[in-house]
Amino acid sequence: MDIDRNAPVVVELETTVHAPIEKVWQLHTDIDAWPSWNPDISSARLRGGLAVGATFDWETHGLVIASTVAELVPGRRVVWGGPAHGIDGVHVWTFEEIDGGVLVRTRESWAGAPVEADPEEMRAALEGSLRSWLAALGQTALKQTAE
Repeated sequence: MDIDRNAPVVVELETTVHAPIEKVWQLHTDIDAWPSWNPDISSARLRGGLAVGATFDWETHGLVIASTVAELVPGRRVVWGGPAHGIDGVHVWTFEEIDGGVLVRTRESWAGAPVEADPEEMRAALEGSLRSWLAALGQTALKQTAE
């Protein structure tokens, strides 16, 4: 599964996290703990275990979102998405072990009436949110690895 490449908003970013892949994956997939390290997420709750078809509810920037896991390759890739406030989002995360850490890639697409009404503002909001998420993930993984 991939993002909607024809959506009005598509953001693709990557960063290198200088920590073991197991640590990065564990942080990223422990959904209930997201608010403890990601300041943009005020709540997150996985219903059941992390698996394809699992759903989780989370809140970020005042938006309450219900996401469904569409694909899961432990330690390598997770895809989720779903509708939220008229926005259809698809989010792909990949994790690749490289010399000195983990290459984390994130790709997300947004479609729907709110996005079509102001794609530039929506793109800026999504890009800012994903940059913040990657930075928080990297900082937290590095800090926990050093402890």
